[in-house]
Amino acid sequence: MQQPNLKRITGILSLLLFTNLLFAQPVPGLKVSDNGRYLMYDDDMPFFYMGDTAWELFHRLDRGEADQYLENRAEKGFTVIQAVVLAQLGGLNVPNAYGATPLEDNDPARPNEAYFEHVDYIVNKAAVLDMFIGMLPSWGDKWKADASDESGIFTVENARAYGEFLGERYRDQPIIWILGGDQNIITQEEADIIEAMAQGLREGDGGAHLITYHPRGPGLSSDFFHEAEWLDFNMFQSSHGARDHDNGLFAAHDYQLKPVKPTLDGEPRYENILVGFYNQKDPKNLRFDDYDARQAAYFSLLEGACGHTYGHNSIWQMWEPGRDPVIGANVPWYDAIDHAGSFQMKHVRNLFASRPFTLLIPDTALVLDGPERGGAKIKAMIASDASFALVYSPRGAPFTVDLSQFDSHAVTASWYDPRYGITDIIHTGDNTGMQTFTPPSSGRGQDWILLLDDANKNFPVPGQEDE
Repeated sequence: MQQPNLKRITGILSLLLFTNLLFAQPVPGLKVSDNGRYLMYDDDMPFFYMGDTAWELFHRLDRGEADQYLENRAEKGFTVIQAVVLAQLGGLNVPNAYGATPLEDNDPARPNEAYFEHVDYIVNKAAVLDMFIGMLPSWGDKWKADASDESGIFTVENARAYGEFLGERYRDQPIIWILGGDQNIITQEEADIIEAMAQGLREGDGGAHLITYHPRGPGLSSDFFHEAEWLDFNMFQSSHGARDHDNGLFAAHDYQLKPVKPTLDGEPRYENILVGFYNQKDPKNLRFDDYDARQAAYFSLLEGACGHTYGHNSIWQMWEPGRDPVIGANVPWYDAIDHAGSFQMKHVRNLFASRPFTLLIPDTALVLDGPERGGAKIKAMIASDASFALVYSPRGAPFTVDLSQFDSHAVTASWYDPRYGITDIIHTGDNTGMQTFTPPSSGRGQDWILLLDDANKNFPVPGQEDE
């Protein structure tokens, strides 16, 4: 007598459970803020985009593993999980954990229901955990010509049909659409395919979800689609080329564009990836660490990005022993989810969420003296109402601040430790003169944030508020 497939039965029961849970609660929507710089919930509450690159999530993890990953990310404060439907690593022809491939005969107009039932489960689970799925309909090699052995399956016609299918299926779910998938536009035909997919998504979901574009790195979506009606916010990929690479320059570029649109780094340097991809077989080669990931977050945010995306070399590919490692992956994903950088992303979010961060604007007049180039480069922002300011010193170098930028006569200065999310209040003083601040420690990995507050606002102390 054939034994029942317990794994499949458990997965079906779990899918039904979380589908019911999802339908029992309202699904939030997102929009662009009135000033065009940030993202907001539909009820006008600020939304901080704290993403994680889990490109192979739908393709490689079963439902129990997906639960483990998503629950871990929710606990660490992530708000967006970036995952690809037609994944990079054999996404068309290598079945998922339940033996299903996404398309019948690799035809985008003929999606396989069995595959999408698994995608549904993950989307539902993320919704229960109050996270959005940043859903990439396809990795870029599928719509590029000759980019891989799975290239060239899209036409304008089936791209539109596929987009409409996805849009309609996930119309009522917490989704952010991310087109592109690590490829740039070279030909008019490629542009037409992306335009058609975007229009299909809009038709399918009725405009319910925001859309952006993930380019090849180093690159910017604004180079291709900034003026496109369907592109709600920009995304850049600063990539993995070098330590101290100032990804804030990408945000600063987009910040100056018209029409005004939010922007963020959708793929910065990954924790534990080989620096510059160099010589993957040499174990002595340098890898990016938590400091590199942390520095990238603050470099970008303090130039006006509306959020940030973390990444880990083992997590994007959901690597584990038995799989071929890509770019030197050497830690199983289920261990990598607790590497230091991901914990520190929660501190990033907590810092910004502790203040009305949508008021922040980059400010070059606030800092009068300090490193201006390289890995020690000082970054600063001040609220448009001068109620608070942030100054980032990535190497703990001293810097001088013009306190007259504050209207209040009483300004409270504090040091925020981005490694542990702890705040130490220095003092409350007058808003007069030029004050030099020396962080508590210096050197690589000893980054600090000076938090300057209008003392009359009584803002919470980051790291001490209820989370």
